[in-house]
Amino acid sequence: MTVLAMDSYHFFRAWMRNPLRVASITPSGKALSDLIVREIGPETGRVIELGPGTGVFTRALLRRGVAEDNIVLVENGPEFAALLRQRFPMATIVCTDAAKIARFCPEPVGAAISGLPLLSMRPEKVFAILAGTFARLGENAALYQFTYGLRCPVPRVVLDRLDLSAVRVGGTLRNIPPAFVYRISRKH
Repeated sequence: MTVLAMDSYHFFRAWMRNPLRVASITPSGKALSDLIVREIGPETGRVIELGPGTGVFTRALLRRGVAEDNIVLVENGPEFAALLRQRFPMATIVCTDAAKIARFCPEPVGAAISGLPLLSMRPEKVFAILAGTFARLGENAALYQFTYGLRCPVPRVVLDRLDLSAVRVGGTLRNIPPAFVYRISRKH
């Protein structure tokens, strides 16, 4: 079985068990993976990945030259965390809710990427995830979040409360479903 077929199998099973936690029946494609990591490279330093699933964004980070031991994978699903430990043994893998990131991730971090289905979460949960993530990000670091929606998946009230701004940095039709990527950063 190919990696893509195996990843699709894992995603579909996890989606069947909890559709709101996974929010997609298939992992993200290469076009979206390359887009979400486009502004990240070896000079970024440590990178947090929230909701890595089967590791498609992780592989994109590695292709961009980020060292595996500079990647912190925060995955709530034990089935995905076990798979990630096999695939990325030098990465730091934390099996916890992303809202608890502030307790588990070392500082400072140069960037964060997120595969979390923020559109299916309550604003309070999104606030906790972003507050914890930005507590670990360096001053000029950003969070890159993708969405299947046409707008930023972070509610305006959450962005304002955390003094953050969101800018769409691209989109791809070569993903199932099509997706957009936002760079979320501190207002300066």
